[in-house]
Amino acid sequence: MIADEVSRITGRGVAETRRLSGGDTAAAFAVRLDDGTEVFAKSASPSMPGAAEAEAASLRWLAEPGAVAVPEVFGDGANCLVTEHVPASSPTARAAEELGRGLARLHASGAPAFGSPPPGGPADAWIGLAPMRNEPEDDWPTFYARHRVQPYVRRAVDEGALDSESATVLDQVCEDMAELAGPAEPPSRLHGDLWSGNVHWGSERAWLIDPAAHGGHRETDLAMLHLFGCPHLERIVAAYEEVSPLADGWRDRIALHQLFPLLVHAVLFGSGYGGQAARSARRALASRSH
Repeated sequence: MIADEVSRITGRGVAETRRLSGGDTAAAFAVRLDDGTEVFAKSASPSMPGAAEAEAASLRWLAEPGAVAVPEVFGDGANCLVTEHVPASSPTARAAEELGRGLARLHASGAPAFGSPPPGGPADAWIGLAPMRNEPEDDWPTFYARHRVQPYVRRAVDEGALDSESATVLDQVCEDMAELAGPAEPPSRLHGDLWSGNVHWGSERAWLIDPAAHGGHRETDLAMLHLFGCPHLERIVAAYEEVSPLADGWRDRIALHQLFPLLVHAVLFGSGYGGQAARSARRALASRSH
């Protein structure tokens, strides 16, 4: 039971648990401890070994002073993570601008290599319900093609979510990745799954939750924010660029950076996303003429 896990992790008795809505990877709870403190707890599926450990390591790595707000980690167990509980509120322009500046500072704090996991985090991690391998490489194009795009192209084909013609286009992107990637940049410290659902708006600021953190290219996090939209997105981007201007042509590369999450969605949710991934691949290839 979640109360027993929370009690074991925190060393405190549990007075009340309340199931929260949302989330597709774990059951989520607001838990009131016997001293009145309210914490947040997630109970991960046994089919996702190491998920709680990976998320705890990610949150700790993202908790860079002066960067973004992330919930404090109180502890994790085999299938349970306990963190600070942040009540939800409404998005504001001010919080969005603070998020943009903080995200720029987070990225600038760096990573040992492209594909490096968080300190103490497992190489075999998760992005939502899907496995994600963190394997360090010397350059981003090699990392992204070898450990993000290619494995999911193969899975999507095997599961009927991607046809052979589309797979050929995606293979061409991987072959041309160095040419498509834009100016070389040092590895950034990424949230790694920064779609709008993982931006949690609190009463005064935006918090980042449910990370799949690793060393990567900073444009990846921004492309994820564009994938399904985000409140005040252009304010976030403008504030980001106040701190750390993006390389010329970054908007043309959004489609390239969205390939991995689209392929993950294709494997999890079907061929509709496979078609979207193929269209993004064609846009990425066409961007060379811009």
